Amino acid sequence: MPVLPMPMLLLSLLSMGSPWWEDYGITEKFLCPNERAVTLERNDAQASLIAGRFRSTLFREDSNLPGLRYRNEQMTVILRGDVLTMEQSFQKLECLRTQQV
Repeated sequence: MPVLPMPMLLLSLLSMGSPWWEDYGITEKFLCPNERAVTLERNDAQASLIAGRFRSTLFREDSNLPGLRYRNEQMTVILRGDVLTMEQSFQKLECLRTQQV
């Protein structure tokens, strides 16, 4: 295994998942159009959406609508069964679950 310089090692560790203190109990991977993959780490109160180097924290939204809903200032994420829907402004993207840990 190659030895990475310390800054590169730290960056690679940061991109693997959320810090332990955020305590996300569920990690799910989804495949989106154009072969893009996203990871959703979540618990009852919040979620972290990870796509490459992009990470966004969202908070659970109380709603009577179907699915689990998480939201921040920029987007809404809805989890219904094996489908993850990301809504931002007037754009909507649906991804399918490939793995749940």
